[in-house]
Amino acid sequence: MLCDCAGSILLLPDEYTFPVMTGPALPCNYGDIDWNEVWKAKQDRYEGARIPGDSSHDWNKKENAERYASQSEGEFEKRIRLTLAGLSVNRSTRILDIGSGPGTLAIPLAPQVQEITAVEPGEGMVSALEQRAKRAGIANIHCVPKVWEDVNPEKDIDGPYDLVIASLSLTMRDIREAVLKMDTVSCGDICLYWFVDLPFWEKMYADLSRPLHGKSYCAGPKADCLWNVLFQAGIYANIEMLPLDKEYRFPSREEMTTFFRKRFGVRTKKQEKVLDAYLGPLIQEDANGVIVSGESTFAKIWWRKRTQ
Repeated sequence: MLCDCAGSILLLPDEYTFPVMTGPALPCNYGDIDWNEVWKAKQDRYEGARIPGDSSHDWNKKENAERYASQSEGEFEKRIRLTLAGLSVNRSTRILDIGSGPGTLAIPLAPQVQEITAVEPGEGMVSALEQRAKRAGIANIHCVPKVWEDVNPEKDIDGPYDLVIASLSLTMRDIREAVLKMDTVSCGDICLYWFVDLPFWEKMYADLSRPLHGKSYCAGPKADCLWNVLFQAGIYANIEMLPLDKEYRFPSREEMTTFFRKRFGVRTKKQEKVLDAYLGPLIQEDANGVIVSGESTFAKIWWRKRTQ
């Protein structure tokens, strides 16, 4: 029984229901903004602004994957430690690691859990992961050599998983579809890690793109956009800010110069002068060689699979 504003009794049919209260939570809207379309547009601009010939992030290449793997065992130690400290696992935990790289998280997690399915499309990364696992005597990591968008949950993986992780690997164009598929194959926590501001390496691209190549740099989508995509999909995620340190270490200035000239597409004497002037104030030296480093922030964005 209900009353109208004048106090009169309103009689409702027996079958009347109140869909907002009895149905699933309805996401709020941000006016006309579709945050998934914002993500797509930013991702497209980012891909279009790449420096021609820069293959430093081609993870099919063995040398790139081995470089990243060596950083996982040294330079990335603080990030890995912070990430692992925030995960709740035990010997019965089954993990899906999306964009696993050379086993940055999978290798240290493997001895603590039942099994890990590592989704990784880069041939070099898969090879590095398998080699690292073999050296460590780890046999409970199974690799799926595909991009997440191409993974068939019914054929390629064996869900549901107690923990789904995607750490600094959210390069999917349709991020809403990607995260909803992660939610579908989970029976526990989904933990995403993504950049909040420009990471140090991206700051370098942003600084150097115009003076070296005459065009503006376009940054990719960040954690604010990701959280809003989740919110509009009805996922009200937790968020935690974490420090992200980046350190490039080289035995000599010559090796440092060679590395950055290749990365930033430096081919002329004028470009060499620009790069040298930029790197100069950033260079530090210790007994082991040359260091170029910087700081930024990344976010842990996570939620627990909602049970119906």
